[in-house]
Amino acid sequence: MPAPPDPLPPDVLQDAAATFGLLSATVRLHLLWLLADGESDVGTLADGTGQSVATVSHHLGKLKLAGLVRARREGKHQIHYVDDPHVVEMIRIAVDHHRELRAPRRRRRSG
Repeated sequence: MPAPPDPLPPDVLQDAAATFGLLSATVRLHLLWLLADGESDVGTLADGTGQSVATVSHHLGKLKLAGLVRARREGKHQIHYVDDPHVVEMIRIAVDHHRELRAPRRRRRSG
């Protein structure tokens, strides 16, 4: 019989729940998905998500406050990037899992 898991400190559990709460907004999840592929400016992210620049800026602000996204200035533009590779990994796992669930089942050959 496996050993019981280590107890979770309440603050760690609360922080993890807060991260999942942030990821529960479709637009924020989409932004992180796009940023997982590389750095981008707000306009490009707006085009990629089909959202307005104002909406994307609003959601990026929330992601920045949570420490999931950072930005650097490049000329007149702010370039955004993911600052937490663990979150990128979680998103990729979740998206790939749901893609597999939606994929048509392949027939096995009898043989």
